[in-house]
Amino acid sequence: MSNIFEKILYTLRLIKSRSPILAVDGIVSDGEKILLVRRAIPPFLGYWTLPGGHVEYGETVEEAIKREMREELGIEVKIKRLIGVYSDPKRDPRYHSVAVNFLLEPVSKDIRLNFEGSEFKFFSVKELPEKIGYDHRKMIEDLF
Repeated sequence: MSNIFEKILYTLRLIKSRSPILAVDGIVSDGEKILLVRRAIPPFLGYWTLPGGHVEYGETVEEAIKREMREELGIEVKIKRLIGVYSDPKRDPRYHSVAVNFLLEPVSKDIRLNFEGSEFKFFSVKELPEKIGYDHRKMIEDLF
C-alpha cells in the first residue's frame, strides 16, 4: 500500500470484518544482539518493539516481513527461520491479531527509520529494556 491513509482504511476494514488480522514481526540479529525500535506512534508509544506490520491481501508472510523491513528500517533482510506464531487475542490492544515471527539477517546495514519509530538500538538479550511492547519479549525469549 502506498500511503498511510490506505493502510488505515485497510486496517479499519479488517477490524470491521471481525476476523483476526495477520501480522509479521522480525528479530533482526547481527549475531550477538537484536534490533529493537522505539515506537513513535500508539499503541505502545515510547516502548521498544520488534519491527513488523500487517500482511497485505495477496502477500505471503515471507514477502510481508521483507517489505516491512524495507518500509520501517530501509534495509533488505534474509529470512533465517520461523520462530513461531503468536495468536493471543489480547496481544495487540487495538484488535485481535495473529503474528508470524521470523529470525532475520540484515543484508544491508544502513538503517533509516520511517515515521513509526523514533530510534533504534541493538540490544544484548541479557540487557533488554524494561518497556517492550506487544508480546515481543515472549518472541525474543522463544528464540533464546
